[in-house]
Amino acid sequence: MDVRTAVISYQYGERIKSEMILASHLITVLSGLKDSEFGGGRKVVLQYLDGIRNDLSFAFHETKNREFQKATDPLSQAVSLVESGTPDPALAMIGTAITAVTTVAQGAWQELVAHGYL
Repeated sequence: MDVRTAVISYQYGERIKSEMILASHLITVLSGLKDSEFGGGRKVVLQYLDGIRNDLSFAFHETKNREFQKATDPLSQAVSLVESGTPDPALAMIGTAITAVTTVAQGAWQELVAHGYL
């Protein structure tokens, strides 16, 4: 991995990881909502998750790192679970996606260290 790709991978990895951590908090809040609050909350959470999916797509396009693409599948499963009104199991899917983007960030970090940038 060249230095430019390592920097971009690290930036995307850390940002998307932070977004997914926030998504997991939002899903936890969503689980406690009832009736019309749940419906409105679900719409907001779904829009947020869709934004993360877009970021993953951009990250893959920029870096060609398949781990970003790999994170899309569990995130899409989380979206399906939230859409179906069962947000609790979506947390495990978000965790799987976090693992994939953390792998990218860690690999990029190691590459930057190897090149003497960190």
